[in-house]
Amino acid sequence: MDGVLIRPIRPEDAAAVNALRRQPGVMENTFGMPSDRVNRAEKFIADLGPDDHVFVATVDGQVVGLAGVHVQRGRRRHVADLGISVHDDYANRGIGRALMQVLLDVADNHLALVRVELEVIDGNARAIHLYESLGFEMEGRKRMDFIRRGQYVDTLVMGRLRPPTSAG
Repeated sequence: MDGVLIRPIRPEDAAAVNALRRQPGVMENTFGMPSDRVNRAEKFIADLGPDDHVFVATVDGQVVGLAGVHVQRGRRRHVADLGISVHDDYANRGIGRALMQVLLDVADNHLALVRVELEVIDGNARAIHLYESLGFEMEGRKRMDFIRRGQYVDTLVMGRLRPPTSAG
């Protein structure tokens, strides 16, 4: 998408990240709550470590997307969890795909991860389609794992594998 800048998250993004997480469409598909306060976003940003690679998408200086890949530790060091949110007013404009491509570039070309995994709320067809188009496959279902509009819904587990290749 033209005019979109994707960059690492900064401490001064906390208020915009809080506002993004409180968007109705974002809350409907993430674990965000309407009562989330800016200090939670400030803590999230401050607590990011060397295994957390978080980016924002901006349009005209406004944060319109947030995405991160978080590397696991120990014997799961080859695995990362992924999360993404896009502002309601900017959905279906390619921002999610652009953020995902940045995350997968980091995962593949800078971290040499073998597995990237995510969870998506059942019924979030746009997100599922995006993930499948980027090589993620459905791996499982957590039944009654999430509350959406007062109803229990399932969470789907998806993964993308890139087995290591031998240098030749």
